[in-house]
Amino acid sequence: MQVDPSVTAARGSAPAAAPGDVPPGDAPAGCPGRPGQLPARRLALTFDAFDAHHHTLWLRYAHTQVGGRADAESVVDATCARLLEHWPHVLTRESVAQYAWAVLKEEVAQWLEERGREPALVGTAAFRAAIRKLLRAGARDRFTVLQGEIGLYAAISRLPERQYDAIVLRHVLRVPDETVAEYLGVELATVRSQVRHARRRLARELDLPETGNETEE
Repeated sequence: MQVDPSVTAARGSAPAAAPGDVPPGDAPAGCPGRPGQLPARRLALTFDAFDAHHHTLWLRYAHTQVGGRADAESVVDATCARLLEHWPHVLTRESVAQYAWAVLKEEVAQWLEERGREPALVGTAAFRAAIRKLLRAGARDRFTVLQGEIGLYAAISRLPERQYDAIVLRHVLRVPDETVAEYLGVELATVRSQVRHARRRLARELDLPETGNETEE
């Protein structure tokens, strides 16, 4: 899986600030590293509300990728710090949720690259449960399901980025389609199309029958 290149700022580099940006104030509890100055109290409250809405899902996604709670918290803290440092700029983006999702994925990719590791998705209980559900309809016995799981791990990793994200968010993390669309910056119909194409591609690669209901959870 490749990281979406739409967010080009590397770790530690700042996006261009718009004229008149207000410097950030003190960091809220649980979010690292806001530089000192207090004039942006309103911006801080805006970030706090945004973070509170998305933080749990960010943690769940990071956990599927890095494999541990503490490591996931570290990745999300780094994401939080980057967003917070440039929050006035972030607010100028067409979709703040989509931008934050791209930053989170960059931080995950950076964390994995630094340690020479692959995403830990295949080892998570949520992934195994979701994949068994996807495969069970076409499997005649438990051995067939196990064989399918092994092949599916590799097949999912080869999906195009948007299809990978849609499968992980929708089927592993069980996120509503509306939220998936918000994170990917696409229309609701596009999310369902991405999921449909991903499932067809996986079925072809694993020589499994497709389920009749493409929109099932």
